[in-house]
Amino acid sequence: MEKKPRFVRKEFPPREVRSVSLAVLLAAILLLNVLLYLYLNKFYISSGRAETDPSICPFGYFRLGAVKNCSPWLSCEAINREVRKLKCVGEGAVKKVFLSEWKENKVVLSQLTNSELKEDFLHGLKMLKALQSKHVVRLLGYCEQQFTILTEYHPLGSLRGLNETLHIPKYKGMNTWHHRLMLAIDYVSIIRYLHSSPLGTLVMCDSNDLDKVLSQYLLTSDFHILVNDLDALPLVNRSASRLVKCGHRELQGEFVAPEQRWPYGEEVPFEDDLMPPYDEKTDIWKIPDVSNFFLGHVEGSDIVRLHLFDIHAACKKKDPAERPSAQEVLDTYRKVLTLLIREAAMPSTREML
Repeated sequence: MEKKPRFVRKEFPPREVRSVSLAVLLAAILLLNVLLYLYLNKFYISSGRAETDPSICPFGYFRLGAVKNCSPWLSCEAINREVRKLKCVGEGAVKKVFLSEWKENKVVLSQLTNSELKEDFLHGLKMLKALQSKHVVRLLGYCEQQFTILTEYHPLGSLRGLNETLHIPKYKGMNTWHHRLMLAIDYVSIIRYLHSSPLGTLVMCDSNDLDKVLSQYLLTSDFHILVNDLDALPLVNRSASRLVKCGHRELQGEFVAPEQRWPYGEEVPFEDDLMPPYDEKTDIWKIPDVSNFFLGHVEGSDIVRLHLFDIHAACKKKDPAERPSAQEVLDTYRKVLTLLIREAAMPSTREML
């Protein structure tokens, strides 16, 4: 009688099973790193990490909204004829700000309010024109004779309203350590840009307290940061031994850098002529405090702070020369972001095995 063939289940030796598992793990890690590289590459470009941007028009021109063509900056005549004020949305020491409309686009019209500060106003306009980039609010036009500046409108406003914005249902999904760290990276990117700008090393002087710092920056609808107020942006010129002083009054408090405080004690009255000048490292001193605001108190933010502890300690060195450059801080922030994204993705990789 003929025997029927029996199907025998093949058992893999333990060593072969381990080899297959290891191969799967290595393939998963390789795939993870490829995806991570592609993601971060897209992030650095889309969020303004690249200094060049195809949407930026030639000098003296702008592009607004969905319009494809670049338009020349609006002149005094065009602003008076085509821009309509809607309402006042803010007022500072130098200028008053109006939400306005131009050709069915919301825009921002800024006008000088204090004639004694016209030099500050014109300096801000000069900086705004010269520094147009992915880091700076878009200039749409100006009129020097009438001390008027027209810029792009960003409905989320200044960074002072960040936490309130993140509690709006539409934006709650952005309230994570990941997106908050990316805002901190945006901020440090702007400081780095100012310190190595086309004009030279510029110091962000309107930064004597956290609230003042936050008021200088805008939050865009796609959750990036633009510097908006450039009225107080003096130039450090080391080759000419020229340092800066942020204003002519005494600065106090832990937020400002030690070299910005009166060095001669309370027994000596403050005198501007005796106050020593300083350099851009004052901006570095303030980075940890501003970043701490960005990180907030969401899940994972303390882990981010732990990874940033060493670089933030270096930023707080009393001797300005011992503090890192903005580029070094930026490089560290990016490395921490990459590391934490990789660590967050690893549990998913283990589950694949």
